Amino acid sequence: MKKVLMLHGINHNMFGKRNPHQYGTITLEEIDNRLKSLGQELGVEVISFQTNHEGEMVEKIHQAYTEGINAVIINAGAWTHYSYGIRDALDILTVPIIEVHMSNIHAREEFRHHSVFAGVVKGQICGFGLDSYLLGLRAAVDIIIE
Repeated sequence: MKKVLMLHGINHNMFGKRNPHQYGTITLEEIDNRLKSLGQELGVEVISFQTNHEGEMVEKIHQAYTEGINAVIINAGAWTHYSYGIRDALDILTVPIIEVHMSNIHAREEFRHHSVFAGVVKGQICGFGLDSYLLGLRAAVDIIIE
């Protein structure tokens, strides 16, 4: 069975509590459950990982490379806008990478308009809340089953 790694970044463990106007009230556990359910429907295994530590995120990306993950979906949170370390780790991967965001990063503060990952990801989906994740998974699966 093909495997898709869902990487959640900094502060995502606080979904459901953090700024509900921007992110809604859905929790990280609910997001992961919906992804795993959709993954089953699509015939892939979804493996989720969340960390508030940049080095742990890099290590998980390296692990994805060595373990033969078939696609990566990433919502790195604020790291999206400045972590060249995570960007360089993603650049090592030879599988499709889909960047997702619950909110529309282009309609928010100026510093959020730029993604340092943009040059190494297959595409970006933002602004649709939970559906950003689900659309990202559908896109990843479409690419890996071609």
